Amino acid sequence: MKPKLAVLKFASCDGCQLSLLDCEDELLAVASFVDIANFPEASRAVRPGPYDLALVEGSLTTEHDIERLKAIRQEAGVLIAIGSCATAGGIQGLRNFADVKDYVSCVYAKPEYIKTLATSTPASAHVKVDFELRGCPINKEQLVEVLNAFLNGRKPNVFSHSVCQECKAREVICLHVAKGVPCMGPVTYAGCGALCPAYGRGCFGCYGPKETPNTSSLSAWWKEKFGLDDGEIARMFKTYNAGAPEFAAEAEKHAGK
Repeated sequence: MKPKLAVLKFASCDGCQLSLLDCEDELLAVASFVDIANFPEASRAVRPGPYDLALVEGSLTTEHDIERLKAIRQEAGVLIAIGSCATAGGIQGLRNFADVKDYVSCVYAKPEYIKTLATSTPASAHVKVDFELRGCPINKEQLVEVLNAFLNGRKPNVFSHSVCQECKAREVICLHVAKGVPCMGPVTYAGCGALCPAYGRGCFGCYGPKETPNTSSLSAWWKEKFGLDDGEIARMFKTYNAGAPEFAAEAEKHAGK
């Protein structure tokens, strides 16, 4: 029998699930090796678990989300968190730095009906996650590699270097050095192909903090060389991976100064 695959979501924009659908020819190959048993984004046909492999997109923002995630964990042989929301709380992780009640009362006419947590957290904050695939959205080639690896019982071969190396590979002139443009590339995982720097924009940190990122050195460079103030530096780290511990800690160093 084919391994059963489930693709499930929590608080997110669905972009990472769409990355899987965007695989097109690769998805057909994947479908020949797995039984896509539960993927509401792609099909209304849903079969119950247990599942051999479960992909989870989105952050946890309600008590119901947490209970549902725990149930998925019990049914899944392998659980993989995909995307910035599932691995670091996503852009909605900005609520972690504020009082969410202040925003609920501004947005909703009947805030008393809104049941939400004060924080937006990744899947790993609540259950054991077997692998995290970063990105906002994820890289579809990396996703296919991760699926291939787990289906064949090996370690996924995904990038561990920074976006800077992708710039070098594409022969993109360093925006930091040549143009004085603040860029998160030195502290961010590769995976996007240096998309923003290739178009003259500094990296926004979509793939989250790379291994042992020297965030304090980067902040000092921005302040000394580019004249960024503390508020601007804090905002640089409070984007798609605001809840990632390394980025959150650096943002807090400059917040309120």
